[in-house]
Amino acid sequence: MERREALKKIAYLMGGAISATTMGVLFESFTVYNPEQDYNYSFLATDEEILAEFAEIILPTTANSPGAKAAGVGTFIPLVIKDCYPPDLQQIFKKGYEDMLALSKTKFKKEFLSLNNEEKKLLMSELKQQTINNNKEPSFFLISRDLTLLGYFSSEIGCTIAREYLPIPGKYDGNADYTPGQKAWAI
Repeated sequence: MERREALKKIAYLMGGAISATTMGVLFESFTVYNPEQDYNYSFLATDEEILAEFAEIILPTTANSPGAKAAGVGTFIPLVIKDCYPPDLQQIFKKGYEDMLALSKTKFKKEFLSLNNEEKKLLMSELKQQTINNNKEPSFFLISRDLTLLGYFSSEIGCTIAREYLPIPGKYDGNADYTPGQKAWAI
């Protein structure tokens, strides 16, 4: 199975948990190659570290399960952006990412990785509000949030620790008992 096909299936299983932009990217066919539109956004190791910290704000480590950073989401996001997103969305992501880093410097007078958790949460809230004010058009915040959820819940940690997981295949039971507080099932 190809990576795109696997991502499509995971996105389908996640249903409404990811935005229309990400769903569109995953379900759209990118078989027509146009070298004039080619845009290869290169990510550095520090970018992956920053994206891991950003993802950790969205899905932090708790007493019950490791967070997005432990699941490798900081590496997953650049991989999907580079391999699956069209040039126009790669550029939107790059600009938003650079704007976030600049906002960190202007608002807190620090690099993003130097921010404490409260400052990171404030920065995240501001990016979220900007996205809402822009009528939820494709943005760095939406793309990052969606890929954080997708990467986390398709990782080993997301499937085996954050969700209920039975490694032994069995029959489908549409009437399985549900205990209040039980985790969602991983497929």
